Amino acid sequence: MTYRLVIISVLFIMASPAYTQYIPKFDVQGHRGARGLRPENTIPGFLLAIDSGVTTIELDVVISKDKQVLVSHEPWISSSICLDPTGTPLELKQEKKLNIYQLTYDEVKQFDCGSLGNKNFPQQEKIKVSKPLLNDVIVAVENHIKSYASYEVDYNIEIKSTPDGDKKFHPSVEEFSDLVYNLVDQYIPLERLVIQSFDFRVLKYWHHKYPHIRLAALVENTKSIESNLNTLGFKPSIYSPHFKLLSKEKVRYLHGQKIRVIPWTVNEVSDMLSLKGMGVDGFITDYPDRAKKYKMTLNIQRP
Repeated sequence: MTYRLVIISVLFIMASPAYTQYIPKFDVQGHRGARGLRPENTIPGFLLAIDSGVTTIELDVVISKDKQVLVSHEPWISSSICLDPTGTPLELKQEKKLNIYQLTYDEVKQFDCGSLGNKNFPQQEKIKVSKPLLNDVIVAVENHIKSYASYEVDYNIEIKSTPDGDKKFHPSVEEFSDLVYNLVDQYIPLERLVIQSFDFRVLKYWHHKYPHIRLAALVENTKSIESNLNTLGFKPSIYSPHFKLLSKEKVRYLHGQKIRVIPWTVNEVSDMLSLKGMGVDGFITDYPDRAKKYKMTLNIQRP
């Protein structure tokens, strides 16, 4: 092989997705951005999470009447965090009538989902902000990375679906999944994407249709790991249970299955330290600033 061919071969390897994919040794994920500090699932929250040094931003997506993929935990306008277009509080009994799947995005964005705050997160800064489109989130995050952070975060996107919600609060699993895939594919390299869901139908569909995408099985039941994996029918890249369901033995077992362990939602420093001692591969948190104090996140120095 000539010297020139050697150089070309090296450049090809460096340019390949397998070389550029970044899977952090310890993955701190900003839950809904940084819910403890800024309004959940909003662009200001995601940018703060990046400045806090998270390696992944975690978010939820739903579908609007006009087939837009937007970022929201509930498929309706939540009375606990949103105000109506006139700035008036919503009543709990009316929130599910504000079904995002029956509203256009132009209608959804009229609601202020940041000024009210969240009583469960007293440190959360109140900001007048609406639910964003997923593509607007990605553009804002990527621009912020180029301007300040200089490293690429992953996107852990939860598809919010249930069998009871099919065709009522969201489209079918197949349509929902395809809308998300086709959008994300336009904006970022897919090796930076993780799809997570409590709905194993979603994970099964992605495993079959998009086998190159990393998948995370969200778990809140008390069934055994073996039972959940049998129900799923394959080994996901990530097993993501509620943190209280874990033990050192369970982490060791999952690692033996070549599955990474990233529990949710870990907010107390004592729990962060305990889980890190168990050997988890990261965790999802509302308070990335707390993880930053213990040097679990990247050291981002914003100018």
